[in-house]
Amino acid sequence: MQIDILTLFPGMFKGIFEESIIKRAKASKSIKINIHNLRDWSKDKHRKVDDKPYGGGPGMVMSCQPIFDAIEDIKTKKTKVVLLTPKGKTLNQAIAKNLAKNKHLILVCGHYEGIDERVRQRLIDEEISIGDYVLTGGEVPAMVLVDAVARFIPGVLGHADSNKDESFSSELLEYPHYTRPAVYKGMKVPQVLVSGNHEKIQEWRKNEARKITGQKRPDLLK
Repeated sequence: MQIDILTLFPGMFKGIFEESIIKRAKASKSIKINIHNLRDWSKDKHRKVDDKPYGGGPGMVMSCQPIFDAIEDIKTKKTKVVLLTPKGKTLNQAIAKNLAKNKHLILVCGHYEGIDERVRQRLIDEEISIGDYVLTGGEVPAMVLVDAVARFIPGVLGHADSNKDESFSSELLEYPHYTRPAVYKGMKVPQVLVSGNHEKIQEWRKNEARKITGQKRPDLLK
């Protein structure tokens, strides 16, 4: 998969995709990530990308021209264009999994008071939010989206089944995990996990997952 990110602040992405799983995915060519400065498409001599809104009001609005030109330069027939905005659908595991099926994503990071409505009407295929709160721009949401989507791309995770039992991949949140030593500061690993009885282990994990889900997200059990 290829992901192109259009932003006014490319420096915010330094380091975030150069660590851990994303770094390995890029090295293995499972995913390609390009960060683009929208100002590079501005036709204004000062590389201006925003203007005052018609009708008045506070703040500035991102202009049509740089965004239109950038998307038209980068987009292919297999591209899905996503706008990161508080007005979008709230990102969840199902949305991330569906986006991972695309060959090419363009992520548009909104900023200021938002973007010219004509960009949304003509160029945007999907609008996504990461929660019901307002951030300074779409950069952090873009990072979250890339991380969530990347986990579903073949070859990114070490094991093909790694994301099958993750929280939100089913109706349950994930069960507790333990590792060595079996006893630490008086706290013991549940006996069933060291019993070798795989049927009992699976039953215990499912019961624990239901307990956690009931406490944190009872709506998932409805």
